Amino acid sequence: MKVIDLINKSGKTLFSFELLPPLRGNNITSIYKLVDPLLPFHPSFINVTYHQEEVVYKKRENGLLEKKSVRKRPGTVAISAAIKYKYPEVEVVPHIICGGFSKEETEYALIDFHYLGIDNILALRGDAPKNQRTFIPEPNGHAFANSLVSQIAAMNNGKYLDVDLQNSFHTNFCVGVAGYPEKHIESPNLAYDLQFLKAKIEAGAEYIVTQMFYDNRKYFDFVESCRKAGINVPIIPGLKPICTIKEINVLPQIFNIDIPEELVKQVIGCPTNEDAFKAGIDWGIKQSEELIKFGVPVVHYFSVGISENIRQIAKAIFS
Repeated sequence: MKVIDLINKSGKTLFSFELLPPLRGNNITSIYKLVDPLLPFHPSFINVTYHQEEVVYKKRENGLLEKKSVRKRPGTVAISAAIKYKYPEVEVVPHIICGGFSKEETEYALIDFHYLGIDNILALRGDAPKNQRTFIPEPNGHAFANSLVSQIAAMNNGKYLDVDLQNSFHTNFCVGVAGYPEKHIESPNLAYDLQFLKAKIEAGAEYIVTQMFYDNRKYFDFVESCRKAGINVPIIPGLKPICTIKEINVLPQIFNIDIPEELVKQVIGCPTNEDAFKAGIDWGIKQSEELIKFGVPVVHYFSVGISENIRQIAKAIFS
């Protein structure tokens, strides 16, 4: 079932979460170990992220540079298929990103998802690899997420890159996109950022999942700004519980977010990371309760390889 249909048919706030594919060398059982503890709380859908491979350039003896992959995660298509058929009661939402894909490769990936019976996609531009200062699209690739959404919408209408393609079929994807309550790191301000978000909706996206935030007022204000801008699709809040003391400093640098003074004091005052982990769970419960009271369609959690904190939050909120 499409995410938008799950939202529209539900009379209550839904529970969902996001998985980070394991690094190359691990197998699918590591994913199952993350998912299994969360099943008792009836997640409506599970997102599967996609990350570009990380590369370095090594100098050869002849002076030329050799491109070498140093960090790669297993394919999102394969992991999405494994989740779909092991957990048929839960919808799977694979991510598709602009970075690392040509338009032809994007089309092939979408055809694979269609054959697998997957009806949901989260369409993202994606971040620049660590070895690049700015995002650079692939040759004949998408530079922005709204262009990627347009390609998916075209396939839903039976239009492919090869206009002479015979036996083409209509896909049936429900497309979600990302939103940034505290603006995208590359945008000069939130008003400018909302123009790009609105373009993604106009291209065919049906719902928004936000970047993580720790102050619910940021989300409430973001929703109000979206509505004033004419963005009227469901806006799903994304939460990532704090796991370690170090994250108080690291997360704002990576994701361009503010962390409330109250939470900073709580985490910095923790003697160990185990205590910080518990503080993150308590804050996540508090955030979730307030968001549900506000009437959000879904509370979506970013697992980043850990599900125990989400399990404890879900037990308090969705039992």
